Amino acid sequence: MADSSSLAGSPVVERRSTIAPLDPSGSAQDREEGSRFDLIPDTTWNLMHAAAAGDVKARSLFAERYEPAVRDCLIARWRDSRRADVDDAVQEVFLECLRDGGVLDRVRANEVERFRGFLRGVVEKVALRIEELRARDAGIGGGSTLARADPGASGAGLSVMLDRAWARGILKDAAERQTADAKSSGAAAERRVELLRLRFHEGLPIRAIAERWKEDPEKVHREYSRARDEFQEALRNVVAGRYPGSPEAVQRVSAEILNLIR
Repeated sequence: MADSSSLAGSPVVERRSTIAPLDPSGSAQDREEGSRFDLIPDTTWNLMHAAAAGDVKARSLFAERYEPAVRDCLIARWRDSRRADVDDAVQEVFLECLRDGGVLDRVRANEVERFRGFLRGVVEKVALRIEELRARDAGIGGGSTLARADPGASGAGLSVMLDRAWARGILKDAAERQTADAKSSGAAAERRVELLRLRFHEGLPIRAIAERWKEDPEKVHREYSRARDEFQEALRNVVAGRYPGSPEAVQRVSAEILNLIR
């Protein structure tokens, strides 16, 4: 496994001079030249395997995929904390994941779901370490402590928060997948995407949407049902891409994701 300096390129903010930031999306030149960035299969196992092997851009993609969930949990745990404390903790979490003998070294091809459990443990460990450090600093030099604003952001509570953040990220990808599919399918499909946006993001009931569109409410109900089916298909496709397995396993993970955000 390569050393922690190959985190360069991740969206994780590095406040120390030892690790330089780099664009996680890869440059246009990289893509034109056919860099490994474009060759890493979009599955969680392949991504983890490449990251564990030291592939710099795989590590960037890995951090990009999981950083929002880690950051959300730490912000909730330390609600009124300084940005620097959260940034430092996020960076420490990924250094723990990517170091020799770290989390990615312990995940095997058929154990991807166990990674979420490993990640929860790393976040808890890092958060406690930083809290203890801030407490010592405050006792010695009168600096600020890092109080836990949300007592639920530990143990089982932290597990739920990370799982929900993980689910939100996959749902976002599914929504983007549905939008892309709709663009290639035509105006009717794009309107169904808009229907879901109005229903879930603006909170409009179907009758109100029908009035706005000057459509028969029954027709809008039917389109709404079809739009939900299309979204669930997009979700299954995203899940299957990240967690290859039987159709039953894909359906189970998809249902778990939906249950987590209800």
